[in-house]
Amino acid sequence: MYNDSAGGFRFRPKAANGEAIASSESYTTKAAAKNGIESVKTNAGSDAVDLT
Repeated sequence: MYNDSAGGFRFRPKAANGEAIASSESYTTKAAAKNGIESVKTNAGSDAVDLT
């Protein structure tokens, strides 16, 4: 998770090789971004997802 230039919170799912494969939308709170991470984990299927 990181702060974007507008002061929001974003996260980047990464592939097994460590490369970012996407960037999330901007969330206004850290809690909302954490909920977004949990949603991706739940809905990503059986493949491993590293969200940092």
